Amino acid sequence: MLEATLTMTTVAPKLPVLTWKTDLATFYDALSMLFEPSQALQSIAPNIHSSLEYITAYDLIIDLTVQTLLSRSIGEQSSFISGHARIGEVSNLSALSAAEQARVATSSEVLARLELLNALYEKRYPGLRYITFVNGRTRAEIAREMEDKLGLEHSLDAQHPGLDQITPIGDEEAWKSELRRAVEDLGRIAKSRLKVLT
Repeated sequence: MLEATLTMTTVAPKLPVLTWKTDLATFYDALSMLFEPSQALQSIAPNIHSSLEYITAYDLIIDLTVQTLLSRSIGEQSSFISGHARIGEVSNLSALSAAEQARVATSSEVLARLELLNALYEKRYPGLRYITFVNGRTRAEIAREMEDKLGLEHSLDAQHPGLDQITPIGDEEAWKSELRRAVEDLGRIAKSRLKVLT
């Protein structure tokens, strides 16, 4: 696992070269650097690892991981995205998550708003965590994206709307679509991390 905080001036750890001889523990550690560790990732790692006989390119391993997860149960997919940090979290982050989320200083107002938006999102979409491919955007930009997803006005108010004003989504297909979007975005995040780690 990555221990040190990664900054723009810190040298990122490197992924190991994959071959058919790469052991499962090393392979899982590499997947965890790309995706963040989770029970779901750990459970599919042996299946993905067996593909090393014919696929050793990380971009293809990422695609295979995402496709494998999308074929798994809703519970496993939800577990997979729950392994990733909430937008705006500032503690208990992997080095890569910290670097991705904090490239630009974030005001306490935006962090407080994100904390509320995460809670609102998780009430609207029970069992999900908001995931998005940050791609260099600021936390303030992500807050606006979350507000749009929730149908809220843009604001820095950390108390409104209250949780009592949000109802869980009743449309099962819309919920599943949001889950799929989150899993696919984790694939985009992994490919972005791949550029830093190789």
